[in-house]
Amino acid sequence: MDFDKNRSAGYLVNHVARLFAHGLSERIKPLGLSIGAFPVLLELWEADGLTQGQLVERLSIKQATMANTLARMERDGLIVRTKNEEDGRVQHVFLTEAAKEKRGAAIAAAQTVNALTLSPLSLAEQRQFLILARRIIEASR
Repeated sequence: MDFDKNRSAGYLVNHVARLFAHGLSERIKPLGLSIGAFPVLLELWEADGLTQGQLVERLSIKQATMANTLARMERDGLIVRTKNEEDGRVQHVFLTEAAKEKRGAAIAAAQTVNALTLSPLSLAEQRQFLILARRIIEASR
């Protein structure tokens, strides 16, 4: 059985994701942000103080990966973690002022990457691409 990567949804979506990630990484690196921290920041910019478990669930990331990402973010001065008063095993993750101040520039960088990467598509195709991507994501939950 032959495999044609150009007819493989998995291969193509992975390749597109790498294009987005590379473009975003290049634009947020000067802000002191990493591609791994960006999804966490997006969640915390929407709802500061989430628990590590909530972040794992929202981002579909393994617990160990999240712990490592949060440790790097804490080291880089982007977050602080505080123990839950009722359950000391639970930690809430809060943005630092430095992370809050980077929001506008980071979001602008992401919007630029989205626009550039999707630019070969018409506006209607871009809307359809987003609809289909959201449908696949929702169906996998």
